[in-house]
Amino acid sequence: MTHPSTQADVVIVGAGQAGGEVASALRQQGFTGSVVLLGDEPYVPYRRPPLSKAFLSGEATLESLFIKAQTVYEKLNIECRFGVGVESLDRAARRLRLYDGTTLDYGKLVLATGGRPRKLSLPGADHPNVHYVRTIADILKLKEQFGAGKKLVIVGGGYIGLEAASVGIKKGLEVTVVEALPRVLARVTAPEISAFYERVHKSRGVKLYTGVGVHSLEGDPLVTGVTLADNTLVPADIVIVGIGLIPNVELADMAGIEVSNGGIVVDRYAQTSDPDIYAAGDCTFHENVFFDRRMRLESVPNAMEQGRIVAAAIVGKPVAYSAVPWFWSDQYELKLQMVGLSQGYDQLVVRGSLDSESFSAFYLKDGVVISADAINRPQEFMVAKKLVADRIKVDAAQLADESVVLKSLLAA
Repeated sequence: MTHPSTQADVVIVGAGQAGGEVASALRQQGFTGSVVLLGDEPYVPYRRPPLSKAFLSGEATLESLFIKAQTVYEKLNIECRFGVGVESLDRAARRLRLYDGTTLDYGKLVLATGGRPRKLSLPGADHPNVHYVRTIADILKLKEQFGAGKKLVIVGGGYIGLEAASVGIKKGLEVTVVEALPRVLARVTAPEISAFYERVHKSRGVKLYTGVGVHSLEGDPLVTGVTLADNTLVPADIVIVGIGLIPNVELADMAGIEVSNGGIVVDRYAQTSDPDIYAAGDCTFHENVFFDRRMRLESVPNAMEQGRIVAAAIVGKPVAYSAVPWFWSDQYELKLQMVGLSQGYDQLVVRGSLDSESFSAFYLKDGVVISADAINRPQEFMVAKKLVADRIKVDAAQLADESVVLKSLLAA
């Protein structure tokens, strides 16, 4: 398109998985008005999960990350403007000012602004061999330094850190993971599952420090070592930081849209405190009907589902958000699939052996399955999703007994 529009019926700010889903879902749901998709990266919407896995390891090409080719957006008559960010939002005038100096007026606005990596607040954290994992540009920069024999120190033992560790081992790097909390994956899983993953990583050659934070980064202009809070010095050629995400709420906040708990507040139809503005994805603090409360979730399924909810609301066929959250993580040959939220569980039931590399763990509260982690058990995961969604009360002994067909518990 030679002349960018100055106004559109729907403007979507953010071309990640949520923003891309809103754009295509609008067309799928019969919306015929003008749609502009704005992204500050120079790429069509792409999948982020492979960044720390197959894209970093070199098994996936750049093109394979793209959810749809640019030509598909053109066919859908979605105007894409990539590589330009939004400077400000004037709600009274329904106008966005972009960093390239242009303005764009909207009928309905969608904020799918995502988040950015939480930075290490230490001197040296901006040195060229300190990396974060969020964008294609981050990984392209990291790949240049990611060579066999290099000493890789990863700060953070969450999904991103452990996935990067497994790729590091695969590519022949010397890998150390440092986690300030007493165990890896502490925020998302039971101590037994954390212990399993710690054993797996150590057995593959990862050096692991838990319960100790980073005191300082040594070396200039490149970091040559990481000093831990207990004065241990870990030599480093490359540092990857994976210590969480900060939702991008500044645009909404400056415009006076309600922000709470670190996210843009939306109702069950993904509408913000301004009836003409919606929000979706990692940036939202959303109302979830299934849990009967507001929450923040960082996951691809959540971003996609909320994208569809936004589109439904804009076309006048609102659907309440009631999805059960699910997540996944690939490390080595292990596929971890998780459903539900395990906080508040009072019993953990393991089906299979924690000493093997294939088992499922079910989190129960008052006998009801509230969450499950399946490791290399995709069929059991599909049943686990139903157990959680239907709030099935189970007999723990039957759940643990592998001679009992898991599906039979759905009728319990």
